[in-house]
Amino acid sequence: MVFVWIGIIVIIATAVVLLVLQQRGQLSGLGERGRLPLEERTVFTLEVGDIVQYMGTDWVVEGKLTYNVGDYAWYEYLLQDGERICWLSVDEDDRVEVALLEPTQQLEMSGEPPKQLTFGGEIYRCVESGVADMTRTGTTLHRTAERCRYFDYEGANNKVLSIEEWDGDIEVTVGERINPRMLTLLPGTGERLYGS
Repeated sequence: MVFVWIGIIVIIATAVVLLVLQQRGQLSGLGERGRLPLEERTVFTLEVGDIVQYMGTDWVVEGKLTYNVGDYAWYEYLLQDGERICWLSVDEDDRVEVALLEPTQQLEMSGEPPKQLTFGGEIYRCVESGVADMTRTGTTLHRTAERCRYFDYEGANNKVLSIEEWDGDIEVTVGERINPRMLTLLPGTGERLYGS
């Protein structure tokens, strides 16, 4: 009977010590705010500092944009690997659609974007356009306005192109839809690697 009481006391003492250490943020494995890091990420729950592995490249999430049109939202994550940057676009309508797009200066836009355009020998047609309200986390480069006009284009073989207008600044990105199962998502430090 004495051993049972000693066991109960040891368990209670251990729980109290762990609770105190957790509240102080001193428990091994705790994040900077004293909470355990998430063990698993999805394309919808990526955070600044996380790692996105794709086709042999380890991209660091430097920022996140949330586009809101009424009750509908989609996300774009700014990914960086050294000097290279791209945007990981995540959208869920009837199914999850993920695209990897890189900024390009090779398509000049003036005036209203057309319903169809040719870029890099590919024909793209506009499939959606509108105005979105923005929220942001981390670095988002020149995408700092509270609202954005967007024009989304599709080409053959899962190719995509996006034109966005941010307070008069036009940004064009081009890339392709990818299978989200080809991504490996790893929790990071919660801090940007390349930003200051």
